[in-house]
Amino acid sequence: MLPREEIAKARIPGGDTLTLISHGRDFVIMLGRDELMGTRMQFSEQQLAELTLARLSAPRPRVLIGGYGMGFTYRAALDHLPDGGSVTVAELVPEILEWAEGPLAHLTGESLDDPRGEVVLADVRALIDDAIDGTTRRYDAILLDVDNGPDGIVHDGNERLYTRTGLGKARDALNPDGVLAVWSAAPDHKFTGRLKDAGFHVEVQTVRARPNNKGPHHTIWFAKKR
Repeated sequence: MLPREEIAKARIPGGDTLTLISHGRDFVIMLGRDELMGTRMQFSEQQLAELTLARLSAPRPRVLIGGYGMGFTYRAALDHLPDGGSVTVAELVPEILEWAEGPLAHLTGESLDDPRGEVVLADVRALIDDAIDGTTRRYDAILLDVDNGPDGIVHDGNERLYTRTGLGKARDALNPDGVLAVWSAAPDHKFTGRLKDAGFHVEVQTVRARPNNKGPHHTIWFAKKR
């Protein structure tokens, strides 16, 4: 049996500790004792980007991603981005980007140097607020993968993203026909209702964590601005 080796640790501001673990050729980021993400379970995070971009009507979409993680969603967004589009990632933990350029560089490739995208050290809520008050342009898609879902909060304060008020802010930060996409490790029927109450047309899709219909089921909400 392959041993697990601790590579590095990072502290979420106001939250728990993240630990980067190697397990043979695979890597895992742990949140406390729980597995937050890993290289063997990346398909649903890639689908978060691919399926969202397929739903956009904007010819040159402006995309915001909450959470870099291991970069799966970001790289998939760049791979499927139409000409003239752009992707911004808000990442709260500086060490995550250090890992992307260090032990996880083989996953990162050239994505951090791609001129179509940028990764900024910021809370995604702040970038949403900037779009609402006109500091930046509005987005055509906002993808949230900052927690394990609406009930699996990683960072203190993130619960506000999933309230009716927080969802209303995300709606206001979107262009007409824009899409808010939210990844979750588990279904949540009450959250579906909150999205509808916040003024979205909602589609819920279940995807597998691994390709070829393998791994646990994850949930993605696609909420289109009315």
